[in-house]
Amino acid sequence: MKQIFIDQFIVPATAQHEFKERMKVNRDFIKKLEGFIEDRAFERYDEQGNLICITTAIWQNEDVLQKAKEAVQQLYQQQGFDMKAMLQRLNIRMERNTYQEIIE
Repeated sequence: MKQIFIDQFIVPATAQHEFKERMKVNRDFIKKLEGFIEDRAFERYDEQGNLICITTAIWQNEDVLQKAKEAVQQLYQQQGFDMKAMLQRLNIRMERNTYQEIIE
């Protein structure tokens, strides 16, 4: 069953440039992984100028999604990148979940 990985980020105005650069690195990387089907990114801005960004990545199944998560973590280690630290430093809030498509 396809797995849809959905993130929502709330990004303060001062952090948007760095956030978008990192998002591009991640999106470019996952597109090369086995089992990747498609990704999308959506954005809007709230009244305070915060970026509300939603990203989706669709994977063939749960196994390839798990392997993709591991590959991303390996990339982070190679780059010396700490996602949790970046989110805290830039005051970015994130909600992340995996969903399955409703088939009727």
